Amino acid sequence: MEASSTSTSPATTGLSTSSGPSSPTSASGLSLSVNYLPSKFSSNILKSRTGKKGADAAFAMPKQGGGLAAFKAGEQRIGGKKLKWTKFKWILFVANLALSLYSLGAMIIILLTWFDAWQNADVLRVANRPELIVSTIAASLGMLTSVIGWAGILLNNRMFLAIYTLLTWITFAFLVTPGYITYRKNTYNLEGKINAQWSRNLGALGRMRIQDQLQCCGYYSPYVEATVSQTCYARSILPGCKKPFLEYEEKILTRWFTVAFAIVPAHLLVMLAALLCSNHVTYRFGKGMMPEAYRMNMGSMAVIMDQYANQLAEQYGSEVAARVLERSKSNLNISGR
Repeated sequence: MEASSTSTSPATTGLSTSSGPSSPTSASGLSLSVNYLPSKFSSNILKSRTGKKGADAAFAMPKQGGGLAAFKAGEQRIGGKKLKWTKFKWILFVANLALSLYSLGAMIIILLTWFDAWQNADVLRVANRPELIVSTIAASLGMLTSVIGWAGILLNNRMFLAIYTLLTWITFAFLVTPGYITYRKNTYNLEGKINAQWSRNLGALGRMRIQDQLQCCGYYSPYVEATVSQTCYARSILPGCKKPFLEYEEKILTRWFTVAFAIVPAHLLVMLAALLCSNHVTYRFGKGMMPEAYRMNMGSMAVIMDQYANQLAEQYGSEVAARVLERSKSNLNISGR
């Protein structure tokens, strides 16, 4: 049925008719549901509402992604007596588990480096401090992202999962940064960078720490840019630090960017899973509630009843329309205006 564009007679105007289906709801405050007519729905939906059996039973109501249908037995949702995870939630679970594992593993290795638990770890703290700091930030962000992901997955909270998806991109940026820095440093004139670092950037204390770790003295010999210590002095028999320092840096930098770039494919899969699956942790999309703009209120009911009165007046006359309208007003406790 379609609403008539003609004005109603005085007998049928028990409610306000100033607003119609084409009225801007943002100005009138009416529910947007008044703009929808049953004829706009597909025939399948209309037939399924009749409850017919047999041939018409094939026209099943399509799933709209919300409401009570999400809580039927056997549905892919969370709720009811039997808890059942969707396949999208399982994908998120596996992806976030991988993120948690490699972030935790990276953080353990980095913390052991900061605490000087590895052999020659102090060389990294002196000579590769920027890369170590960025790697620490990347591992910390990865762990924070995974914690937010677990909260979103276990609580079915799409807001947490939206933040989780954004943080996976930020984590990715910090993940590839130390890999790029170490690859560039190792590939392009590493020897020249080591020479400049020893002579300009390390300082006396930094050179002494590297000498103590690598058991060497001076750069080429105890007489070239050496820091005097208990093991390094003018007549020390220790070799120069250039060769062991260069070999150590080459080995460490190669391992560093290899591990960083090896994690990239796994993290890309985590990002893809977060993008595609965050809104599907339950069968329902959203909270299963009618949006506020589409909720019925008394003003919207008045507009719908006026439209109905117009149609009745056209088909059965104004007297029948007035009686039906008056009865509807009494049932809904709507006073005439």
